Amino acid sequence: MRGIAFIGGEGPSPERRRTLSKDAGLIVAADSGLMAAEDAGIGVDLIVGDMDSLDDPGRLEKYPSARIFRYPPDKDDTDTELALRLLWDRGCDEAWLLGGGGGRTDHLLAIRSLFERDRKPDRWVTFREDIFCLREGTMFSPPQDVREAMWRGGGISVFPLGNGIWQAESRGLTWPLNGLPWNRGFFGVSNAAPEGDFEIRVLRGHFLITIMREEEDGGIGN
Repeated sequence: MRGIAFIGGEGPSPERRRTLSKDAGLIVAADSGLMAAEDAGIGVDLIVGDMDSLDDPGRLEKYPSARIFRYPPDKDDTDTELALRLLWDRGCDEAWLLGGGGGRTDHLLAIRSLFERDRKPDRWVTFREDIFCLREGTMFSPPQDVREAMWRGGGISVFPLGNGIWQAESRGLTWPLNGLPWNRGFFGVSNAAPEGDFEIRVLRGHFLITIMREEEDGGIGN
């Protein structure tokens, strides 16, 4: 089951939020992520966080208390971590994050660090980027919605995740990944797919890939 966590920060347009949420089995809003979901007309199943970023605490009044998980501001986990834990605890085997772009650099790096853990999100969608976790033994090609909006001017970047040996092959990229000496701290930025499509086969290790999209209409959400 796919679960989606709406989180604070810059996210996709309202139309794209609705499209991405359409087939979700569970939707969790982390604090101000509730604003992004509601403002796009998306109903949420659960709400979690310290609620210190909501524009109006009255947003919570229409939800049963059993669907709200409120935490004190002084807590060990971020609201995003709490939302992911809820998704996994409720049976989701695929977890997407919507939002989290822009804003404070430490918050951005904290979300990036989640992909270094043993249990990782599968996809992270901001206003301009689609970010995917590619696991060992998988073949990746961008989904149709990403392919159609993909920026062709060098907007594909690849980063190794975790520990160990990394090895990947690609088709359709301007600079192939085949044979690259991946080491800790190594990365490939500003690659491109001139034909509008590409594939990456992960032979060893895990990778993070970011794909930039063309500018969307409709604002950045919350």
